[in-house]
Amino acid sequence: MNNENTVEEITVKIADESCLKYVDTILTTIADAAKVRGTGIARRSPEYVELKIKEGKAIIALNGDEFAGFCYIESWGNKKFVANSGLIVVDKFRGHGLAKRIKRKAFELSRKRYPEAKIFGLTTGLAVMKINSELGYNPVTFSELTDDDAFWKGCESCVNYDILQRTHRKHCLCTGMLFDPAKDDKMK
Repeated sequence: MNNENTVEEITVKIADESCLKYVDTILTTIADAAKVRGTGIARRSPEYVELKIKEGKAIIALNGDEFAGFCYIESWGNKKFVANSGLIVVDKFRGHGLAKRIKRKAFELSRKRYPEAKIFGLTTGLAVMKINSELGYNPVTFSELTDDDAFWKGCESCVNYDILQRTHRKHCLCTGMLFDPAKDDKMK
């Protein structure tokens, strides 16, 4: 199989209820990636991923019927912030720009559903940092991100949670990145 041709044929779309059959595969792919990288990726329950799909807040990449990648969005702090989370691409589809396509679609969905919200993410991955930078995100301290306790509770399943806890949510191994539409609009 020629991955370069295949990746171009992959559909990247807002997930709908027909995509619920991929929930276990999504969660397994995320868990496997966390093990291989040895970095922190917060775990999500099947019910949570199902909810994101049902709410129209998930992006899925499919090569025909084959799962290729995923990301979801969630609002925090009374919709003042939106996080793009859970970005994953299946190994065999990596290295061809699929993560960028998924992330761009999640960014567009975030801007459409929450046009005034600041969009943020936490990552330890250089590739994601580069994608975020291309979309207009900037590295920020955690104090510039949401103070919504429900968001930070999601970090409890990460292997690095003890660092976040010890530093009173000021530092971790992740880099916080933020897109502020107010600043972006001023630049135009």
